[in-house]
Amino acid sequence: MSYKILIVEDDAVIAEEIAHHLARWNLETAIVKDFSQVMTEFTNQSPSLVLLDISLPFYNGYYWCGEIRKVSKVPVIFLSSASENMNIVMAMNMGGDDFIAKPFHFDVLSAKIQAMLRRAYSFAGQTNLLEHRGVLLNLSNASLEVEGNKVELTKNEFRILQILFEHKGETVRREEIMKHLWDGDCFVDDNTLAVNMARLRKKLQEEHLADFILTKKGIGYQLGD
Repeated sequence: MSYKILIVEDDAVIAEEIAHHLARWNLETAIVKDFSQVMTEFTNQSPSLVLLDISLPFYNGYYWCGEIRKVSKVPVIFLSSASENMNIVMAMNMGGDDFIAKPFHFDVLSAKIQAMLRRAYSFAGQTNLLEHRGVLLNLSNASLEVEGNKVELTKNEFRILQILFEHKGETVRREEIMKHLWDGDCFVDDNTLAVNMARLRKKLQEEHLADFILTKKGIGYQLGD
């Protein structure tokens, strides 16, 4: 599995050094440039882990961690030159998973990231939440969460999203989706799939996710990047 690290650090030199070092560990990175649009970048990048500085322009790291926690359980590691106990307590209370005080050794940083990724994703196949672009599909109650809003789904809508989430980055053939929708003796044909897909897309559009499901003409569907 490949992992992407989102670096939210306003010191451009440090951010680039972190990215360069993590590349040696085959970790993909994305660096936030516009610190008023951290959540937009988070949604667009759909990272596996976030490195988050506390002192940032516009809003501090505590604020952004709170915003991330409204839509995602992705691991967050705080970076800060302020290592007093109160800062560490605040970081953990806001939903952070770890805290690294500056200055840090890059090997220590990468070791902590690797350990966090192992803990977070070793049992990914058993999780009750699937995530894409900050949108959460809850397998336990068959619902969708968009920016903290719960979207109710029909059984077929949920099953369509489930197979697309489980194969994100891939095109899922219509035949595979129809087979996934079969329930006992209930046969699902191409027209039934089209009707269910249209209703699902309407719900997504109401949540400003018009391009969340893409049609691959003559083949099937996939989640939009």
